[in-house]
Amino acid sequence: MQLRIGNGYDIHRLAPGRPLILGGVRLEHPDSLGLAGHSDADVLVHALMDALLGALSLGDIGTHFPPEDERWRGADSLVLLEKVMELVTERGWQVLNVDTVVVAERPRLKPHIAAMREAIAGRLGLAPEQVGVKATTNEGLGPTGREEGIACHAVALLHQP
Repeated sequence: MQLRIGNGYDIHRLAPGRPLILGGVRLEHPDSLGLAGHSDADVLVHALMDALLGALSLGDIGTHFPPEDERWRGADSLVLLEKVMELVTERGWQVLNVDTVVVAERPRLKPHIAAMREAIAGRLGLAPEQVGVKATTNEGLGPTGREEGIACHAVALLHQP
């Protein structure tokens, strides 16, 4: 059995007039802010897609879903995740587990983590216990600490039976 590990990272600015979607779940920000980006700007799913693509040396999400391509404007990142999973399975690989860390000062994510895990697991064909979603703050430091944006780190473990 072969194993591959990939990691991913993404960060998007917080902006007014945008929805706040993390892990496929729409949240309410206390200041009515959302994440700015070409698609729905779901940093959690974007970091996860980069981890999956990286494990197989398939580039990054910008390679597969370039921001200058209007097909992806406002795209649901969970749909993009399904397309990445097609690339994974076409090559004979399976996801064993994924783990993510969202870095955000606000909103409080703990009440939404189970829903995020369910949404992601459903698109990856995994059980929710194979999907880790954690949240932390940057203790007021850096762009996420100053609430300029939200970031996410992700890792994925794949195997080829």
